[in-house]
Amino acid sequence: MINADNTRSFPTPYSSLRRLQALLSENNWDALLLTSPAGRRYATGFTSSAGMVLVTRDAGFLYTDSRYIEAARARAAGFTVELIEREQKYQEQVGARLSAYGVRTLGFEQGVMTVSQFRTLGKAWPDAAFCPAQSALNALRMVKTDEEIARMRAAQHVAETAYNALLPMIRTGLTEKQVRAELIYQMYLAGADGLSFDPIVVSGPNTALPHGEATGRVLQPGDFLLMDFGVIFQGYCSDTTRTAALGHVTEEMRRVYDVVLCAQLAGIAAARAGVMGAGIHKAAADVIADAGYGAYFGHGFGHGIGLEVHESGGAAPSAAKTPLPAGTVLSAEPGIYLPGRFGVRIEDVIVLRENGCENLTGLSKELLVL
Repeated sequence: MINADNTRSFPTPYSSLRRLQALLSENNWDALLLTSPAGRRYATGFTSSAGMVLVTRDAGFLYTDSRYIEAARARAAGFTVELIEREQKYQEQVGARLSAYGVRTLGFEQGVMTVSQFRTLGKAWPDAAFCPAQSALNALRMVKTDEEIARMRAAQHVAETAYNALLPMIRTGLTEKQVRAELIYQMYLAGADGLSFDPIVVSGPNTALPHGEATGRVLQPGDFLLMDFGVIFQGYCSDTTRTAALGHVTEEMRRVYDVVLCAQLAGIAAARAGVMGAGIHKAAADVIADAGYGAYFGHGFGHGIGLEVHESGGAAPSAAKTPLPAGTVLSAEPGIYLPGRFGVRIEDVIVLRENGCENLTGLSKELLVL
């Protein structure tokens, strides 16, 4: 339950130190360096705009500056927190630690580390090997623990509270930007720590743009209104899309909505641990194609989600090589987009289990006419 201060009660911040140390043994690395905000949060449970995390076989170190040092020492359980002085560079202090520990092989986030960081660290830590670790880290983070899932369920609840508060305020005459602004306000009012992404609020023909931007267009009777939104809560993201109608709908609008809903339900029914993401996508795409709208569904059924709104573990035609493990969290968001006319997308967040999936989204999917 959400408390009176709009927060949820959880145990001490989640730490993946032991899981990361196991990854060292599995890959025969001496240490692992995390430089991305999501990587640092995953390891330590602490978020900051600057820092590095070093994991060795028997210890964990969080390097940060004076802006965050006290908060880091209070929250990064199990980690030794090191202060980076103003005149120091992170890579130099980390390099000194690597040399002192006799590290010869270092796993690192090759998709995140800059060339400048790489070169500076190499100078501070000569005669050693950098080992790309992005794929192994992505696979580790793909499988969510019960506590991570609890946080994601809480994030969904915060976003849904905001959406339900927004609905009575929506009316013709408002602009897309006005609805978007109110949605953002309601998400923070409901307890969001941040936004998973810039919300998509589009109406009428603009709903045919899957990632359209809110404009000054005025909402009109007979419009579809598509809202794609999410919050960050205690580090974890939510992601939801609902398409509602204003005043009335045509027979075709209702038919397209029903096809998208049937496609989403088919994909969800196919989602379980051990299947390929491509198979989940196909279950939904076949429904849309059989209804004659196959040319108007151009994106994947879903993407992985967790500390970041887009993570590994997607359900798309290209996801045909590796079965998805239990604990994978996916968006479920098929859509149909008729250029210049209207579009529909319905999105939930699901967790893959051994015998099916758990839906973390509690909002109704019945076509809502406001």
